[in-house]
Amino acid sequence: MRLSAQNWIVGAVCWAAGGLAVGAVGDVAYCNWTAKDFAIEAPLCDLVGDAQRGRALAADSHAGNCLACHQMPIPEEPFHGTIGPPLHGLGARYSEAQIRLRIVDEQQINPMTIMPAFYRDPKTTNRIAGDFWGKTFLTAQQVEDLVAYLVTLK
Repeated sequence: MRLSAQNWIVGAVCWAAGGLAVGAVGDVAYCNWTAKDFAIEAPLCDLVGDAQRGRALAADSHAGNCLACHQMPIPEEPFHGTIGPPLHGLGARYSEAQIRLRIVDEQQINPMTIMPAFYRDPKTTNRIAGDFWGKTFLTAQQVEDLVAYLVTLK
C-alpha cells in the first residue's frame, strides 16, 4: 500500500504532536463546544488556563509539541518547526476565542490544514489507531493552558 504525501504528512504531524491521546480531564468527560465567527468564545468545560503550564506544554515533545511545526519564542529549545506559521505575536493578531478554535480544530477554519484537531469530538473522528479510539489529543485543561500561553505572545 502506498501512502499519499498528504497522508504521510498528517501521520508525521500526529506523531510530532506526541502521538498521545486522552479521554478525559481527570474525571471530566469530553466537553462540547460551539464555533461561531471562527472562534470558540467559552473556555472548554469552563476551565481556566495557566500560561506557565501552556508554555511547558507547547515545548513538550510528548504532549502539545507545538515546536514540531511552529517557531515560537522559546529560545531554550534548539529546534523549531517550519511547516506551520511562526507563532510570535499570535496574541496580537487573534483573540483568545480565535486561538481556542485553532487549537481545538483548525479544520473549522482551513479544511486543508495538516494541523491535527487537538480537541475534536472523538465520536466524529475516523482512521484512529485502536488505543486512541474515543479520545482527544489534548485534554480540555491542556487546551486552555495553551490558549492562556499563546494569548500572551504579543
